[in-house]
Amino acid sequence: MKAVGTWKGSYRTTLEDDRGHSVSVDLPRDEEGGDLGPSALELSVLSLAGCITTIFALVAKRRRLRFEQMRVELEVNRPEGSPTVESVEGTFRIVTSAPHADVETALRLTLRTCPVGVIYERAGIPVHVRPIVVAPETVAALASP
Repeated sequence: MKAVGTWKGSYRTTLEDDRGHSVSVDLPRDEEGGDLGPSALELSVLSLAGCITTIFALVAKRRRLRFEQMRVELEVNRPEGSPTVESVEGTFRIVTSAPHADVETALRLTLRTCPVGVIYERAGIPVHVRPIVVAPETVAALASP
């Protein structure tokens, strides 16, 4: 795996991997940036959210846990003046017929093995994600007129 950062001016940088993907990072306007992309710190939290959904899908497949939808929402605790994130709290909403205990187990395995989450753990940044299990019939009932 390789990462290349090319400065584009002001506080904007284009990041590229060795598979041809790229993303721009920038600071928000209130920090003198052009707001042309997430900040590098925001990108790390976005990466954590993406890692959780990806690894959960892999764990669910191995455990034969079927689901229709999933969504993770993370909020960081970064006190004013703090150089970085101090903790992450979130919810993991999943639409499935699987028992709540099975979802909890799969999520626990996910959080233990998600590579981005491991980075947060080794940095001493706690990540707590609460599962919310929604039955498919509940979603169908909410969608009907």
